[in-house]
Amino acid sequence: MSLTARQLNRATLGRQLLLRREPLSVVEAVRRVVAVQAQELASPYLALWNRLVDFEPKDLDAAFADGTVVKASLIRLTLHAVHAEHYPAFHNAMLSSLRASRLNDRRFATSGLSTADADALLPHLLEFAARPRTKAEIGDLVESRLGDRNPWAWWALKTFAPLHHAPTGAPWTFGTSAAFVAAPTGHVRESPDESVQQLVLRYLEAFGPASVADFAQFTMLRRPVTQRAVQALGDKVEEVDGPDGVRLFDVPGALIPAEDTVAPPRLLPMWESILLAYSDRSRVIPPGYRRLVIRQNGDVLPTLLVDGYVAGVWRPVERGIEATAFHQLSDEAWGGLAEEARALVAFLADREPTVYRRYAHWWKTLPSAEVRLLPD
Repeated sequence: MSLTARQLNRATLGRQLLLRREPLSVVEAVRRVVAVQAQELASPYLALWNRLVDFEPKDLDAAFADGTVVKASLIRLTLHAVHAEHYPAFHNAMLSSLRASRLNDRRFATSGLSTADADALLPHLLEFAARPRTKAEIGDLVESRLGDRNPWAWWALKTFAPLHHAPTGAPWTFGTSAAFVAAPTGHVRESPDESVQQLVLRYLEAFGPASVADFAQFTMLRRPVTQRAVQALGDKVEEVDGPDGVRLFDVPGALIPAEDTVAPPRLLPMWESILLAYSDRSRVIPPGYRRLVIRQNGDVLPTLLVDGYVAGVWRPVERGIEATAFHQLSDEAWGGLAEEARALVAFLADREPTVYRRYAHWWKTLPSAEVRLLPD
């Protein structure tokens, strides 16, 4: 029997802790959801606020501070927060892609530097970054090794070197002036292919059932690499039929909720992972809304989730949360969103009440069926 589209939707929500807020620690929650988008400073906090009972921001502050959760350039060449135990395999799986994205880039190729120059600088950088270092300090190191402050050397290395972002302060642990520290020097015994296989398993646990194309989209790894990894896993994964006979893979015994499972309303953060984890974005985003919430330049707007699917977007305003619905919503849905908005306003009050305000220009061109100020 084939799984339905709604079953896949509910599987994603269940594994991503979005069917109900769970009584988990911050560290265990990050382990469960695998990778939390961290391009925007507030987003990991809002992601966990949507998922955990009585989430306290200070708990994520502490996890970043003690290194049990780390922030680094990883999946899709972007910043993610991941469990520290996952980082070595994830970085090893993504390393060839991270390197290629910079060393094969025209800007690096025309900078006067070679791949050998970057590789020769790498051990000096990691030794220097045994404690947190600012961009200016790393610029001094580059100048001392290369004879000038060639910005493209650091531009490349900060993406593929095993570096974590180091906490720099309020309100969201990492300030606008970044600092970096070398990752712990544990030896990765796996080959890159074996690390990709580990990443496939973690992905399926958190986002499955999914196709090879979905995993390729999640990571931006080349399709032959992802295909080979899935095939190599053998009976560690199983095939399931998706809608219209689409070939999907999953870990045996993983959660598949019934399609009529109630999905509560949520106010998801910018760059929410469930919006970006699939080639088939219709699992969570109605096709007509994809270009509205995932902008051409890559910005992914904070969204309203109603009955498990994107129904609009939200932003903080002076007196609450402005919710823009792309279609008519029921009174019950608006009531649930208002409860979420009331809690979100309180959550943001002590940190950044007008979070994401620099993205407000997108709202000038958004269509709407209804706009409400919540809580009303």
